[in-house]
Formats: sequence, structure tokens, C-alpha cells
Amino acid sequence: MHIDGRTEVIAHLGYPTHAFKAPMIYNPYFEAEGINAVVVPFACRAEHFADTLPTLFRMDNVRGALITMPHKVSVVGLLDEVTPTVRVAGACNAVKRLPDGRLAGDQFDGAGFVRGLQRKGMDLTRTRGLVVGSGGVGCAIAASLALAGIAEIALFDVNTASAEALAARLRTEYPRLPVGTGSADPHGFGLVVNATPLGMNADDPLPFDVDRLQSGTMVGEVVMRSETTALLAAAQARGCKVQVGTDMLFEMIPAYLEFFGLPSTTAERLRGLARLQY
Repeated sequence: MHIDGRTEVIAHLGYPTHAFKAPMIYNPYFEAEGINAVVVPFACRAEHFADTLPTLFRMDNVRGALITMPHKVSVVGLLDEVTPTVRVAGACNAVKRLPDGRLAGDQFDGAGFVRGLQRKGMDLTRTRGLVVGSGGVGCAIAASLALAGIAEIALFDVNTASAEALAARLRTEYPRLPVGTGSADPHGFGLVVNATPLGMNADDPLPFDVDRLQSGTMVGEVVMRSETTALLAAAQARGCKVQVGTDMLFEMIPAYLEFFGLPSTTAERLRGLARLQY
């Protein structure tokens, strides 16, 4: 990769950095397309983040920042402008400097998930969706589904307060969207999302009763332990369509590129160029 005095930097801020995958996806793409930019991991501990972020953006060649754990929530309070998606999700994973110097943030975890569904032909405006899990990724997916115009959404979390709080934020930002809580029963939904960590371990229970799934339902997964998790295998056996966890990862990157004002691409192109290591 060629780096010179005109190279623009996208900082990848988080701690620890050893599991970061973004540089292995973005940088091969930048190299292949001749884009003079580079994604660089910055191992920033939580106690230093509030000082680091504004200092970083004093560098004129910093195009933006990817924000990951443990900073996705704390960064929101450091920004001058955020989107409704950030307000619903309560977290942000991308920051850029506006022409007037202010810092703006958006959230693309859910955008990647939704773009994957749309590329598979799903019309969300005619879809009832159930999101199981109201943690960080579940909130982001719910926020992006609302932004995309989903017809109705239901939320479930073993922590009832988390699901209710997410529902309240959705109702504030999208007052016309029907929002329900309290049940993980997938029957009657055209889209069912596992936004829990269940599936990371081989002996994990399934996040909901797959026997209640109807044939043709789209079942989406966020767990990336394997391409076809136990949940997705069970859903396919019921005649369901599925979206694998890595679809969200590759589909969100074009949205990031557009946010940063860089030439965009497709998930397929990124998959073909990525040099992922585990």
C-alpha cells in the first residue's frame, strides 16, 4: 500500500484492537481502487477517549473515525450532531468532521443488516419484524429497520427494561410506527432477528422457538461464529430464508464509505478483496 503526504486517515478507535477486522477489509479495497486512504487501528482505553477524539480531529488529514467498543455509547456525548438512528440506538460507530469543524456521528451496524435484507428483495414497508435482543446491536438494527420504513416492529429482551426503553425511543422518533414488546414468539412475523449473543458457544440454547417459525420467514443472524449457525440451520429446515452474520459486516462498509465521502462499492467486491485473519 502506498502512503504519502496526501494520504487520508480513517482512525479505528477501540480497545483492545487485536480482533479488529475493518483494516483487513477497507485497506485491500483502497489499494485495489487507488484510493489514497488508510484505516489505522488506534488502541484507545476508555479513560483516554474523551481527550483523544477531539485531538484526533485537529489533524487535517483525518477523514473520519470508526468507533467500536468500549466507546460506542460514550462517543455520543462528545458529538455536535447525531442522526435519529444514533438517538434510537443510543450508540454511534462513525464520526466525521463537518466543514465548520463540528463533529457529526451516525450508526451503521443496523444499516448493514438492513441493506442485506433489501438486496435480497425484502420490502420492509410490508413486513412485520421481531428483534430478539435489545443490546447494542439489537438497538442499532431496530433503529435502522424503523428508518427503512418497516411496517411494524416487536422487541424482546430477557431484560424487560432494555426492550421497553428501546421501544420508547422508537416511539419518540417514529410516532407512526407500531411498536410492541414482551414476547419472543416468532409466529406471524415476516422477519425475525437474533440480536443476542446466543450462538457464540456450541451449547447455547436457541434464542426463540424455531418450531413457531412459518415457512418463508426471513431469519437474520448477527452471530459470526460460523457461516450457518445452529439457529440458521434450524430455520432453513423449517423452509425459512436466512441472512448470515457476516452479511451485516460487509453490507455496512459501503454505508460507511458514503458517510466519509469516499468512493463506494458493493459487498461482493469487498468480500472478494478482503484479507481476513482470525
